[in-house]
This record gives sequence, structure tokens and C-alpha cells, in this order.
Amino acid sequence: MIKRIKRRILLSLMVALILSVWLVYYALMPLKLKPNSQEIVIQANSSLRSIANQLVSQGVLKEPWRFILIAKLLNKAQILQAGNYTLNKNISPYQLILSLNHGKTTQGSVTFIEGRTFAQMRDKLATNDAVKQSILNLPESEVLRLIGSEYTVAEGLFFPDTYYFNRNTSDVTLLQRSYEAMRNKLNKAWMGREENLPYKNSYQALIMASIIEKETGKASERPMIAGVFINRLRIGMRLQTDPTVIYGMGSQFNGNIRKKDLTADTPYNTYTRGGLPPSPIAMPGMASIEAALHPAKTKALYFVGKGDGSHAFSDNLDEHNRAVVRYQLGSLKQ
Repeated sequence: MIKRIKRRILLSLMVALILSVWLVYYALMPLKLKPNSQEIVIQANSSLRSIANQLVSQGVLKEPWRFILIAKLLNKAQILQAGNYTLNKNISPYQLILSLNHGKTTQGSVTFIEGRTFAQMRDKLATNDAVKQSILNLPESEVLRLIGSEYTVAEGLFFPDTYYFNRNTSDVTLLQRSYEAMRNKLNKAWMGREENLPYKNSYQALIMASIIEKETGKASERPMIAGVFINRLRIGMRLQTDPTVIYGMGSQFNGNIRKKDLTADTPYNTYTRGGLPPSPIAMPGMASIEAALHPAKTKALYFVGKGDGSHAFSDNLDEHNRAVVRYQLGSLKQ
């Protein structure tokens, strides 16, 4: 009986996980509308089900129920607004819900996501039909000059958010908005930082925030992960974080990181080089920036993934090795 119950619970969890992944995939994938842009009308006083059916009748959705489910899960069901909207063909269901939520009528939108790279940002802009393209063939250095940045590397300089704009707004203008948003938010956070952090300036804090963003699977662990890396910087210990190695590998990374990759020296290999890498490795969100500037007070110097997105933190190498055996090597044997 107990085994049967456990089997049913496990099966239910697997089904829930598969359903969650499927819904996330659907929510973020472009709808690929056939016209370059499409005008839609949402009638006043429409319920969520009515809005979904209107979207189906206007050729935006194939069926209504997934849109309804996502809107309910995001708690947006009661605040979708009526009006005339212009949709670009690559708008996703998630972006569509946000547009209806904010009442952004006859506007385009683009969403820059935490943890993504500048190259992925450029791809987002290049495939957005509401954006006026002007930087498709320009080198990164020229893009930075156009937005008025003094930096030579664009990675991490832009704030992840959903940006609404009038159609035919240029990609440079949108990058400027995102760049200014990151600069303002970072400067404000830097002014309120904890004392005696091992950063020379706010840019180094941004680099750390990008590493935290890529290392964190569980949001509540960001301050602890920051605390580990801060402790390592303070004692001159190498950060030894895989995401920086992967970033340094560039197009050579095929989804697997091997021992030879950890020993191949690049400016971003924090196994072979001390201190922070030369630039951020991704676009950090505000939570990672705050963690970098307000790390947890901990003695931990190590952490290892448990396999569920969370980590086991250790104060010394012996304790860490035991955790590796338990959570990494143990899982391989099972």
C-alpha cells in the first residue's frame, strides 16, 4: 500500500513537472503570427474566457485554454484591459498577457530576461517586427558608442525587463533605455551597499551579480552564493565557478563541461585565474545585484548542487567533499 502511494505521488510530481515545463515553453515561444503586424480589438467588460475566445476568433491563438491557464497562474486574470492593440508576429503568449495587463495598446514590446547574454538580446531585437533595425551588422564597440557608453564590453550593462514602445522605435533607442535603467538601478544599489565589500567599483559588483545570476537555481540562495564568493575573494581563493568557464568557451561549449575545459586558460576561467573575470557574463536581475551588495554573513567557502536546484554549503574542504559524494557521486550510482 505504501509503495503504491509513493508511486502515485511520484507519478503526480512527474506529471506536474512535465506540465509546468510545457506551459513555460508555450508561454515564452513566439506565436509567429502570419502578418508582420496584426491589429486586434478586445471588447470592453470582457472576462478572461471571453478575451481568450476573441483572440482565437481573430487568429492570434489556436485555442483558448492554455492562455486562460497561464493568465490565472500569473494572477493576471482580473486585470486584462480592453482596447485596440498592434501585435508583432513574434509576440509570445506571456508578452501578450503583459500587454493586455498594462493596457499597452498599439505598441510593441520586447522582454530582456535575466541570465541572458548581450548576443541573445540582439537576437531578440533583430526578430522583433515592431523594432526599427539599425545595428544588425554593427560590431559591439560601435553599438556601445551609439548608446553613449564608455565601456568596451556590452555584457551585463542592460537591465532585464519588458519594454513597451511605439512601433518603428529603433533598436538603439531601446538599448539606451535598458542601459540607462541598469545604470540608474546599479548606482542606487551601490550607494546603499554593505560596508567593506571587496569591490573596487560598482562594475565589479555587476560582474559578481552576473555570476550569482548564472549560479543560482533557487532564488532564496542568492545571498548565500554571494557570501561564498565574497569569502573567497577576501582570502584570495579562486572563485572556481563553471558559468564563467562556459562563457569563456563561447561557441566551443556544446552543453558539457569537461576537466580539460576547466584547465584551459581564458580570461574568464576562474579555475586558472584569481579574482573576478574581466566583465559580466550575463544580464543580472535586481535580486542578484542586491545579493552581490548584501551577501549573507557566512563562513562557507564551498557549495555543491543537490540536484533539485538548491545547494549544500560547506565551511571547509572535507565537509564539501562529503557533500559532493552525497549529492553528486551518490546520484550517479543510483
